[in-house]
Amino acid sequence: QVQLLESGGGSVQAGGSMTLSCAASGYTPSTNCMGWFRQNPGKEREGVASIYPGLDILYYASSVKGRFTISRDKNTVYLQMNSLKPEDTAVYYCAAATNCYRDYNHWALWGQGTQVTVSS
Repeated sequence: QVQLLESGGGSVQAGGSMTLSCAASGYTPSTNCMGWFRQNPGKEREGVASIYPGLDILYYASSVKGRFTISRDKNTVYLQMNSLKPEDTAVYYCAAATNCYRDYNHWALWGQGTQVTVSS
């Protein structure tokens, strides 16, 4: 079973930057697309960014476009977050799927989650 291991996260002041990393322990078709979601208590899990090099797919949520950059090196995906805002505070989850589905229920693999806190 392929596992996703996240690193990064923590606390930063508004306007700061942070990078999250996620390494898949192997390759399966379930890692064709890799991406990041975030969630706050009581709220729906939100897709942040996703990447599928084989199909040239690159997706960003409108709330992060221009500030966040997703990149991928084989089975490791990165999320570079710049100009962070307090509303970016959430638990960030790395995920992988056969394709870049909008519905998070279709994503097969999930990391353990990492807290990102942005203070004003």
